[in-house]
Parts: sequence; C-alpha cells; structure tokens
Amino acid sequence: MKAVVLLSGGLDSATVLAWARAEGRECFALSFDYGQRHRIELERAAELADQLGACEHRVLSIDLRAFGGSALTDDIAVPKDRVDGHGRSAGESAEASIPVTYVPARNTIFLSFAMAYAEVRAAEEIWLGINAIDYSGYPDCRPEYLAAFQRMSDLATKAGVEGHGPRFVSPLAELGKVDIVRKAVALGVPVDRTFSCYDPDDEGTPCGRCDSCVLRQAAIAEA
Repeated sequence: MKAVVLLSGGLDSATVLAWARAEGRECFALSFDYGQRHRIELERAAELADQLGACEHRVLSIDLRAFGGSALTDDIAVPKDRVDGHGRSAGESAEASIPVTYVPARNTIFLSFAMAYAEVRAAEEIWLGINAIDYSGYPDCRPEYLAAFQRMSDLATKAGVEGHGPRFVSPLAELGKVDIVRKAVALGVPVDRTFSCYDPDDEGTPCGRCDSCVLRQAAIAEA
C-alpha cells in the first residue's frame, strides 16, 4: 500500500513516517519550504526520509511569508516560557488561546498538496502527525478538523468521486508527547536528529524555551 507522509523534520512527523513504514507502507514523504524561520528542519527532513526508508521525498516551496501573520513566517517574536512541560501556561490553559506561532491555514494548505500528490501517486493513504493533546491550541490539529477535511477530499478529487480517494491517518492524534517519544524509540527513530524548535539561532541550536522545545524536553526526560 502506498502512503503520502507529511514530514516536517520534527519528532512527531518522523515517528509517523517510521510507523507507516513499520506497517508496510511504501512512503512518499512530502515537506514544505514555506518561509518558516526554522528552515533547518528541512535538512533534518531529508536526512530522516533517507534513514527511515521513504521511497521518495519531495520539498515544495510555498512562500507564506507573503502573508505573514505568524511568528514563524513574520517578524513577530516567538513566545518563550509560555508553557510548562504539560502545555499549561500561567493563568490560562494552552487550549484557551491560539498562540502567535499558529500559521494561518497551514495544515489546510499542506493537506491540499498532499491530496494532489496522493492522487498522482495512486496512494491510498495520507499520514500526518497532528496531535489533539499537546497541540498548543492550533485549530487545525483537532480530530474534527481532519474528519471535515476527509469529507472534503472525498468530494474534491477524481479518486474520491470514484470511491478510492486517500484515507487520512493520524496515529498520534490521541497520544501524549511522552507516549510519542516512547513510540519513536520503539520504531527506531533517531530522536536526536529530529528538530522541533520554533526559534533556533543561526547555527541551528534550539532555543530551549519556546512551546515546542519545552514540551519536547519534558517528554524526553519523562520517557
């Protein structure tokens, strides 16, 4: 069975690629150069695609900096020390607010490209690493979002109308970050080569203080 796998270079997406390979899928990895400030993740994505056995790895360029509106694609400071290791922020839950690191419509854009790629490659599945627990409040990481996109995909493509459109698979959706780390290790993911920081320095060193860094460090320590 063929599967398109969204691969950012981070821990979650690398785990998803390894999981799909472990399930016997022929994987077509898809990454995006969308103008993100943490572009080092693309180098790691290429490395991980090779190490984890993707049969093909494509990187598409989409300049979301043209719109901005996010700390990842605009000259907006990345929030630091916002959450603890459980995703909680001082005075409010992380789920109560959508942080400025949210990139407008990013997953919808990515999944649209993945849908097209899957149709061309006759892939039966699209795997992605969205997570409904440690998701920092992003609206496009919720199960109901993916279910709605699945319905749209079934209507919007030739493959879907003919009854054999791709199925969206999100194996990490209900896992906490600690469980994701444990699964990654069990699947042989080189965790130290994954990259999750939103605001690395020019040498690619993680900041250690953004939401992504804090959640990752706490999960690895606990696991």
